[in-house]
This record gives sequence, structure tokens and C-alpha cells, in this order.
Amino acid sequence: MIILIGGEKGGTGKTTLATNLAAMRALTGRDVLLIDTDPQGSANYWAQSRDEENITPRVACVQKFGKGLAAEVKDLATRYQDIIIDAGGRDSIELRSALVAAERAYIPIQPSQFDIWTLDQMDTLVETAKGFNPDLQATVVISRSSTNPSVHESDDTGKLLDDFDNLELADVIIRDRIAYRKAAKDGQAVVELKPKDPKAVSEMETLYNEVFADE
Repeated sequence: MIILIGGEKGGTGKTTLATNLAAMRALTGRDVLLIDTDPQGSANYWAQSRDEENITPRVACVQKFGKGLAAEVKDLATRYQDIIIDAGGRDSIELRSALVAAERAYIPIQPSQFDIWTLDQMDTLVETAKGFNPDLQATVVISRSSTNPSVHESDDTGKLLDDFDNLELADVIIRDRIAYRKAAKDGQAVVELKPKDPKAVSEMETLYNEVFADE
């Protein structure tokens, strides 16, 4: 399966989702490739840290850029069981190409008006990509949401997804938890972190089960 984690807005936790899903998929015995299309290279640094710490299973990671990305992804898909693409937070050639190649796209946004404004363009990009990739499914994930139960921004944001024809809303909300940062530092997923954060693990397992529901 080819999964894209991408969007127009930076700082939404795309790399957190991509790396956690990649590690969790590898833990099931699947042969996974993580593709980092962001010049910042955060996913690639995560994979390097994982190798340096000798964490198993290994998650292979490559960096790919440019308009030939879609063709390269489809070629790599013949050699790996699953590909997870981490696309940078902007409208780029890489993001558009990945939308053409992916089976499922997950678009993390923070529960803020600034992030909501980017969904108009993402809805348009997904619609355009469906002209070449009609089976593409695009899902918005509310990410980095406050852990304070009195803050209801996530609920308000979710209601606005009804306005978009090509975007669905994920069943899970990913909260802004320290566990995600601790895990990333050492090239881990939160399910591998010790001691575990049960809430972070539950969130990521729920997302994982949604992403790979039919597999």
C-alpha cells in the first residue's frame, strides 16, 4: 500500500505520523519504505537515529525530490510491501506527485483557523489528483490538539469538514503529547517507548488501524 502523509501547512505533525506508522507497520513483519520528500529531512534523520540506536525492525528510508516522484514511487512499490511518503508542508511538485501515486492520503492539521484555510487548496489538489488517480482516498487528521479537556477547538474544526467534497475526517484526534517527541528523538515509535504513554499509544494504534483497515 502507498500512503501519503502531507499537506500545505507546516508544523502539523506530518513526520510524527509518518514515522510512527512506518515503524508500527514494520513491527508486523511488513517490508516498509519511508520516503522523505521534505528538504528539511526530518524523517530521514529519524531513520538514521533508529539505525544508530540499532532498533529493530529497521525502517528503510530514502529522500526523493522532483516531478518524477510518482513514477519512482510506483517503481519502488514493486519492491516494498508498503510505502509511506512524508511530504513537506507546502504546495510542491512532490506533494502533487505523491497524490497521483498514493492510494490513501492523510492530511494532518492543527485545530486552528490558519490550518482550516489551507483545506480549500488541499481539496482542490485532491480533486485534480483524482483525475489521474481516481481511487485516491483523502482523510484529514486533527493533530497536535490540546490535551486540555476544556479546549474544544478540535470538535469545532471537525464540523467544518462537511464543506469539502474530497476530504473525509479521521476518527482519531492526535494530541500534542511529550511522548511523541521523546520517541522521535531516538528513532522510535510511541509503541516502542519505555515507559509507555498509554494515551499516545492508543491514539496511534487507532490511526494505524484506520489507515490499514483493509490490509
